[in-house]
Amino acid sequence: MLTALISHRQRGAFVFIGLALAGTFTCAPRALAATPEAWAAHEQEVTAACIAASALQGARAAGQPIEFDDHTGTTALLLMGHHAAAHMEGRRARELCLFDKQSRKAAVAPADALFTPLSRP
Repeated sequence: MLTALISHRQRGAFVFIGLALAGTFTCAPRALAATPEAWAAHEQEVTAACIAASALQGARAAGQPIEFDDHTGTTALLLMGHHAAAHMEGRRARELCLFDKQSRKAAVAPADALFTPLSRP
């Protein structure tokens, strides 16, 4: 019944639009997905940038990078090493690094407080 109300030309347009949408949804995830090699290169770039930005002696990654969603464009990495200041006597320390995917720059902040036990009221 609906086909009787739609002209031959309109049916062709609907079929074309439907196929175009199906192709978009079918192909888009493949085009946007990163290869394992691209993820490995990204992890190496993040680690190198974070270590370079760190003030810790012997800074190294303390785990795997944490990828935030694409809206933030950020990767986080926890670093560990030793305080460089003499008065800190080489104590172990942690820093949290945030890597901006757009600017390709890293920023670090002390992160020892992340592991401090919470006091109870």
